[in-house]
Amino acid sequence: AHVAEDIECATHQIAGDAKKICNTPITLLVKKHGVPDLTMVDLPGITRIPVRGQPENIYQLVRDMIMEYIAPEETIILNVLSATVDFSTCESIMLSQSADKTGERTLAVVTQCDLKPDGLFEKVTNGDIKIGLGYVCVRNRIGQESYEEARLEESRLFGSHPLLSRINKSMVGIPVLAHNLVQIQANIISKCFPNIVNQINDKLNANMTELQKMPKNLSSVAEAMTAFMDLMGEVKESLKKIMIRGEYDDYPDDVQMHCTARLAEMLNKYSDGLQCKEDELSPSEFLMEEVQALEEAKGIGLPNFPPRSVFLTLLKRRVQGISSNPVNFVNEVWAYVENVLVTVLNKHCDNYPQLISSTRRAASNLISRMKDESVKHVMEIVEMEKLVDYTCNPEYLSTWNRLMSCQRNFGEIMADESELPFLAIEGFGTVNVAHLRKVKHVAQDALDMKMRMIAYWKIVLRRLVDWMALHLVFRIQNLVNKELVNEIVKELMSPYVGGFERMMEEPPSVAAKREMLNTSVKLLKESK
Repeated sequence: AHVAEDIECATHQIAGDAKKICNTPITLLVKKHGVPDLTMVDLPGITRIPVRGQPENIYQLVRDMIMEYIAPEETIILNVLSATVDFSTCESIMLSQSADKTGERTLAVVTQCDLKPDGLFEKVTNGDIKIGLGYVCVRNRIGQESYEEARLEESRLFGSHPLLSRINKSMVGIPVLAHNLVQIQANIISKCFPNIVNQINDKLNANMTELQKMPKNLSSVAEAMTAFMDLMGEVKESLKKIMIRGEYDDYPDDVQMHCTARLAEMLNKYSDGLQCKEDELSPSEFLMEEVQALEEAKGIGLPNFPPRSVFLTLLKRRVQGISSNPVNFVNEVWAYVENVLVTVLNKHCDNYPQLISSTRRAASNLISRMKDESVKHVMEIVEMEKLVDYTCNPEYLSTWNRLMSCQRNFGEIMADESELPFLAIEGFGTVNVAHLRKVKHVAQDALDMKMRMIAYWKIVLRRLVDWMALHLVFRIQNLVNKELVNEIVKELMSPYVGGFERMMEEPPSVAAKREMLNTSVKLLKESK
């Protein structure tokens, strides 16, 4: 007796008292023997002009709500029309046609037939508008009529009215409408049922899988330690795959996580950068740096003894010119490695958000320390190259001998000023050496010094790349195999973190997610 009042009360609670609308359904379950088994959704009527208290975009809000419900293929659209309107211009028809273009799941119900009986027979039978499931003309209850009284008046109206009685009896009356709806709904369900079951299964499997991935509730320190060691094992294996073995199946589409490839690219870029640091001298400056160094190193003593200090001075100058490259490279590599570590840790600690801050802090501290050690190591290598000129690589002498093949021609040019001052040198092409005739007393020594530097410099650059590659691979393997886990354990056991007991504290977000998944699984099983 009070259902209508309860619906109004619920409406006020949800949408307020100012005629506002809300996309929250009020569910009413009606059970009675002998009535059709139907699920019906009563949508709000289309409103174009907002009344007091309604938002300015009330039409769009109502339209969006209607479209949300009538768009699914499983839905039957029950289009309620007044006999007093022109069906072809009715907005509800246009809305239903936009969702159901063929009209195969649209059924039109015509009310107020007694108010406008003229031409109704033609409207519902000529088929001008795509209503695939046809029309049903009905008479609603008026005032305090009972259901039985209303059906009796409906039967009398469509049976005796001179115009309405022309309409086929299979198209009139609430009982016909109910019977048609049950049949239509059964047909729709049988058509869509396999897909619905598949969707339920897919969603159920996805939720079950996600639930299984969630961490179990840990009730003791021993369980927490076991879970932590399992977690660290997963982290270590993931890092080994992407940083050592070059396997990317965990991150197939994220190229930034393809670490061995990215590290190789960085190393190649570093090597190219070292090569580019060589000064491009103009032809007029050829050998002038060596000449100036020899002039400044001369002293009282026998001639034709070029001092070794000149070579070391020139070498130191060259090494100093590229000394920032190795340091910059080390900083770039460790910044990249830190990003990879954080990404992997976040992924594997997703079920233990209480660990994320500790593991990230441990990774950051470890990377900072390893970077400082690498920078120190690199700077030592650079200092070694400045102080010592040594190699056992036979390529040095073979390259120097090959380069010095131009020495005889160079001597002739220096001795005979009638000779054209052009000298062909490997790696330089043809060089004008006329300006060197002014310093011919040191020109031969300058040429020898230059060729030795070229031969030795190739070995220095290659050594800087090789040492860097070996050092970084070694340090990254140490990080993955041992140091990362040790650093995280050290961080967890520090007094201000709380040790493994923190893993036993399930965060509210995880608890809420677990409850949501359990509820969803239960509902999906019931639905199935």
